[in-house]
Amino acid sequence: MIYLDNAATGGFKPLSVQSAVLASLKACANPGRSGHRLSLALSERVFSCRRLLCDLFGGYGYDRVVFTKNCTEALNIAILGTLSKGDHVVTTCLEHNSVLRPLEYLKQAGTIEYDVAPLENGKLTANAVLSLVKENTRAVCVTSASNVTGQCPDLAEIRRGLPERVLFLVDGAQGAGHIPLDMKRLGIDALAIAGHKGMHAIQGAGALLFSERLNPRPVLFGGTGSESFSLGMPAFYPDALESGTLSYPAVCSLFEGAIVVKTMREEGAHTLFKLTKALHTALTAMPAYRVYFEPNPCGIASFAHEHIPSEELAGLLSDRFDIAVRGGQHCAPLVHRALGTEYGLVRASFSPFQTVREVNALVGALKKIG
Repeated sequence: MIYLDNAATGGFKPLSVQSAVLASLKACANPGRSGHRLSLALSERVFSCRRLLCDLFGGYGYDRVVFTKNCTEALNIAILGTLSKGDHVVTTCLEHNSVLRPLEYLKQAGTIEYDVAPLENGKLTANAVLSLVKENTRAVCVTSASNVTGQCPDLAEIRRGLPERVLFLVDGAQGAGHIPLDMKRLGIDALAIAGHKGMHAIQGAGALLFSERLNPRPVLFGGTGSESFSLGMPAFYPDALESGTLSYPAVCSLFEGAIVVKTMREEGAHTLFKLTKALHTALTAMPAYRVYFEPNPCGIASFAHEHIPSEELAGLLSDRFDIAVRGGQHCAPLVHRALGTEYGLVRASFSPFQTVREVNALVGALKKIG
């Protein structure tokens, strides 16, 4: 199979990640829950991963690195655990449902109101976001990269234009591991990451990093291995937000994946830009196809056929050519509405470990489909 669905889940895991997961299964204990030697050793490994992520993303301290099972959980903690009655939020039409659905839930509950920044000539501009800020705006939620078009909003420009009081929340699902996301430099208050995409980790690995300006309330309650006599959650981080047993194999994979990112992110971004550029050039020369992306460092390339629906086209690529892509709306309804593609697009998404060979295979298949 030619796997071009890396924006959903990275299809290739580096050997160091694979080895770390296998080793974690051989050292099976509960980190942070017991006092014996093995549990303590695993706790040190978990701490090392917090510290590495804090360093990689310019975070605000290892205690403000919380492990989650995915980026969706991290975004829910940041949104549901921060916003209060009467708050206003600005978000964008590029967002994934991991942002839109928590916001809509709070809106339907009568807790908040939110506005959505539109595209201007097919692009999200800082001005479109900043123009919606009000006196009671509590937070601005922006993606680091669209999972449909691959566009990377100018986070630095948005933050510069925001009032100091406004919290800046960033969905790093598609950007983390591909583009620089230094929280302090960019003024990001909360960064949610998906370990299983550009971070090269396994499924079940995610994290939320947040600043001292953000103090999320728990949205999950249970055991933490600390203050066990109290029926309330601990008041300190990360314990306040990490109920239950961590997935130690996932944390180990994220640790090794972060090391890979630290050593090859720039090289990987260059590769992904080159691959998306090659596909863009090929598709624009094929009259039956329309592109909805530009060359980008996140490896995302969405397109449509003039007659064949996206899910049918994705099925043809899978069944006839053994090429895995994703058709449909990609859990991002507002960007499809903005692009006029409510019936969906085909998304090919590349890995930095791939080459132009995969591009040529996809282009050859699309030519045969016609």
